[in-house]
Amino acid sequence: MATNAPLLGNQSKKGGHSKASIFYGADEYLEELKKKHLDSRQTWERQALKLLKADKMLKVEKDNENRSLKTKRLFPTANKPDPMPQNLAFLFTKITPEPWNAEEQMMYMWNVLTAIFIGQVLMVIAYCGALATLPDYWWTCTLLFGIPFSYIAIQQIYIDHDVMHGATFPVYDWQKYLTHPFADFFSLPWEEFVLEHNRHHASTVDLLIQGEFGWDPEEFHYALQQWAGPFSTNWYKYILTVPWIPVIHFFGLNDTGSLFALEWWMHFPDEGAGGKCNKDFWNKWVPRRLYHNAFVVTLWALVWLLGTYPLGRPLSEGWRFMFTVSFFARIGFSAAWMFITNFTHSLPWNEFLAQDPGRTWPILHNVMALVLGGKHRWNEMLFHDVHHAFPNAVGTLSQRGRFHGWEKETQMQKTQKKRSLMMKQGK
Repeated sequence: MATNAPLLGNQSKKGGHSKASIFYGADEYLEELKKKHLDSRQTWERQALKLLKADKMLKVEKDNENRSLKTKRLFPTANKPDPMPQNLAFLFTKITPEPWNAEEQMMYMWNVLTAIFIGQVLMVIAYCGALATLPDYWWTCTLLFGIPFSYIAIQQIYIDHDVMHGATFPVYDWQKYLTHPFADFFSLPWEEFVLEHNRHHASTVDLLIQGEFGWDPEEFHYALQQWAGPFSTNWYKYILTVPWIPVIHFFGLNDTGSLFALEWWMHFPDEGAGGKCNKDFWNKWVPRRLYHNAFVVTLWALVWLLGTYPLGRPLSEGWRFMFTVSFFARIGFSAAWMFITNFTHSLPWNEFLAQDPGRTWPILHNVMALVLGGKHRWNEMLFHDVHHAFPNAVGTLSQRGRFHGWEKETQMQKTQKKRSLMMKQGK
């Protein structure tokens, strides 16, 4: 429930900092939004809709009968409950109920994202200090740094996904550079990260039919895991392709990686009329790419330098430290994206869920919740179909769990319901 989440305290007086924020006062944030005439969610939705209508790359591809060009299926309409059951109403309300307001929740999520980046920087510095102090304990220092660093990278992708679907506009513009700089040596800027994810949702409504309504930038991942049809009868064929999935993720073929950025840039933006250069290419998209990747390259250059003189090495050997940091970062980012893009869209997983409608595997749930950072994260894996059916109305299940708890009903409420049923049966 909202009141049990790690929530915010009362707002301070105007201009002061409150417990609501790690770095900003709630009133300051609201003033910032007013100055820019932006509402983080509604503005980005309007921009996305505008692009969907104006740009071929971002359009839902259908024929004149509203059918998919690939499968000839009618564009599906999500079956939103009407009337809305009380126990589902919280999914379709605005990002928050009282006592939080929407701005506080958006601010909270961006503060968490900022804190994650600061934590990553401090961990790299601490790793350098540990190696300088204990040069004979390389493996010990490296594993004590690397395992938590991979884990925090998983958390970063989940909060990125949450922010993308609920608080897209950052509190301050510079925060957009902090969303995934450790993921690779160059990558998509935040704005294009959001756009390509919108492209994914626009083209892939059904979890198991990728690119049904247009090109999905993540189609290659799915081809590796389900090209041979039902897993239950053709499992042996997947031995040839599935092992390559972690490899391509590790080398950057995911939403925050370098290979994925190259793939996206080859498709977006569309060419202009008559094959001319897109009118926004040089004044809009190129500057954003340059600014973002200048920040990323600068960050990695500093990591390189940490691996030189502080460790008694020449400048030419800074790559040794930098590649170690990158190795563990890639493990974390790859693991997160494999769950979000491969695991949730796989035939075996969805076949398993079909046989286990009650989700009655507590050990599995507890282990996976530990790996991903909480049961609200695991909910995203269990109910990813809901996320694709209502990407804007519901957002992410992990985001909902962040403020509502991973269970809508408390244990006490379940116990009371069970007692009531038993009393009725006794009568």
